[in-house]
Amino acid sequence: MALELPIYMDNNATTPVDPRVLDAMLPYFQGKFGNAASRSHSFGWAAEDAVAKARKQVSSLIGASPKEIIWTSGSTEACNLAIKGVAEMYGKPRTDDGACRGHIITTAYEHKAVLDPCKRLQREGFDVSWIDPQENGIITAEQVAEQIREDTILVTVMWANNEIGTINEIEKIGKLCKEKGILFFTDATQAVGKITVNVEEAGVDLLCGSAHKIYGPKGAGFLYVRRRKPRVRLSPIIDGGGHERGMRSGTLNVPGIVGLGEACEIAGKEMVEETKKLSALRDKLIDGIVSQLDMAVLNGDKEKRLPQTANISFPYVEGESLMMAMKDIAVSSGSACTSASLEPSYVLKSLGLGDELAHSSIRFGLSRWSTEEEVDYVVDKVVKAVEHLLAMSPLYDMVKEGIDLSTVEWGSH
Repeated sequence: MALELPIYMDNNATTPVDPRVLDAMLPYFQGKFGNAASRSHSFGWAAEDAVAKARKQVSSLIGASPKEIIWTSGSTEACNLAIKGVAEMYGKPRTDDGACRGHIITTAYEHKAVLDPCKRLQREGFDVSWIDPQENGIITAEQVAEQIREDTILVTVMWANNEIGTINEIEKIGKLCKEKGILFFTDATQAVGKITVNVEEAGVDLLCGSAHKIYGPKGAGFLYVRRRKPRVRLSPIIDGGGHERGMRSGTLNVPGIVGLGEACEIAGKEMVEETKKLSALRDKLIDGIVSQLDMAVLNGDKEKRLPQTANISFPYVEGESLMMAMKDIAVSSGSACTSASLEPSYVLKSLGLGDELAHSSIRFGLSRWSTEEEVDYVVDKVVKAVEHLLAMSPLYDMVKEGIDLSTVEWGSH
């Protein structure tokens, strides 16, 4: 079969909708278009039944109860509801003397959907501790334990990083939080449907996911909220109508929810085989590039990572220039939510990379439809583009001549 161009390898940003997911959604745009809150006629009942089925599909994938699933517009909303909802419910009231309202622990390389709510809470009187990942891109339970205080009310650590794909010590952190009686939220947007996620085994109290990361539609997501041991209570951030047990008001996006449910069901059935396939393709991609470019560096632990994700730095090559040199390959130089910025990736900088190396990094994200032929093409294209750009780099010439760039005194003219 002929290779189709362009090749899409930015599946961490978003995935195409699986045809099976689309087939499940289509009836709910027309024939079954009812409002799930309409309890007085068959149109509403059909929508309500579809939503109930989707709750079971999502909860089954993460080892939860259907009653613990709250629908949202996506992970950004779910992160805001979890973090702000916990802070408002469990934090102390604001006082005139500016006393600390509560302590929150998070990491420096979370998605902006976690970082920005935490920064807002910091401005509103909460203390926030920011943990830098280890050099291998992993957050450990020991790092979290070092930050815990008497007034800690929430720990929020992502299950897997969206830029480099490394997987954190979620089960150990969950156990630690349980022992200390602290609520634990994890942004599992990149993990759900890709690797095994079980809220009970991990000791997670709140967890979010998004349909468009697992071959479902954009605009549909969920928040898992534990109902027992402990029963987690949240203050809503959207008021009006009392939908979703009062935690998230608003008319439900029935087609999107149906698509999310179907995407979760497919993932549950196919994840094991898919993981094997994608891990092999990921390693083929990494090894193919790194073996031919002696200065290329894989960011993050090679083993403890998502099966579909690789992030590689190319010293002395500017990431944007590299992407322009391979216009028939869709990749990114950071997360989708920050790729419009010219700032170097804050995720990579949190690992200790300098601005130059952070600017020279590319993220590759495979999908369930990626092929060996596509990987071979991408490897070849990347290697040739990097070699071409290095040939034009005076800095690289200096390095080859044995000059230590850190000792060079650069003129101002």
